[in-house]
Amino acid sequence: MKPITKSAKLVWLPSLLAASLVLSACNNTSQNNDPKVTANTTSDVVADPTVTATDTTNAVPATAEQTMIDNLPRYRWILATAMDNNNQPLRALMAIKDQVTLNFNQYQGQNSVSYSVGCNTMGAAYQLEDQKLSIEDSMSTKMSCGDLDIVENRLNELMQGDSELSLVVGEVTELTQVTSDGVTLVWTGKMTPQAKYKGKAETVFWAVSANTKPCVNNNGQMCLQVKPVTYDEQGRKINEGAVVEFAGTIDGYEHDNTQDQVLRLQRFKTEADTVLVDNIDSEYAYVLDTVIETSAIR
Repeated sequence: MKPITKSAKLVWLPSLLAASLVLSACNNTSQNNDPKVTANTTSDVVADPTVTATDTTNAVPATAEQTMIDNLPRYRWILATAMDNNNQPLRALMAIKDQVTLNFNQYQGQNSVSYSVGCNTMGAAYQLEDQKLSIEDSMSTKMSCGDLDIVENRLNELMQGDSELSLVVGEVTELTQVTSDGVTLVWTGKMTPQAKYKGKAETVFWAVSANTKPCVNNNGQMCLQVKPVTYDEQGRKINEGAVVEFAGTIDGYEHDNTQDQVLRLQRFKTEADTVLVDNIDSEYAYVLDTVIETSAIR
């Protein structure tokens, strides 16, 4: 399914980077689109209490380096501050900091990093040794970004070469990066849905009406009016289901009451039992992947 967004032509990306970008965008393309239908997931394996646990007495503890490598992909990093070597703000980056992102990926034992100022996606393989991050020979999609071209080039320059990392995981998770020329970038981490919900997602498509209605079981709450949509392998719409009210939330989505929209969502099976809390089904968590169609209502 090709979203109706700006297109980007890939200049050249090795299989490692391309695979990691695909992996971070979508983990499972199953199209079970009915918001009421239970996802086909593999149930957790229950340990047999009669079986003796494996002796881990001689297990080698993870190094600080490996712990950082394991933690970095668990978060989507958003720029918080950018200061030069005189502790003065890099104004061009700070002006758009909320759209400057950094992502680390692990794929088949290989590590890669991608970053963006909201236009092209740049990325490369990376190495981490004693908290020293090394990035060389980055690659990029190739779109004209207008006013963002200059700041995009500046970010790419900062990410190249060596930099020192320090990671603090807590209520607020922060990654501090000091580049070889003394620039300090502080990134705030938002846990990825895959890490948060501890599993893979299935992709579903919903047509969301601009008009909301009072929820059937709670007149004090307004519900989204959604229809599950099915597409074939060529991206052609082949079926729309009946309208269903949705009282839950979609992470990353803000409803627009002036437009009908078709959303591509990632649906995660949560660890909670299926219960209704304030008329919200807690069995699934929904995360916006992209808006693929919009049409203004009259």
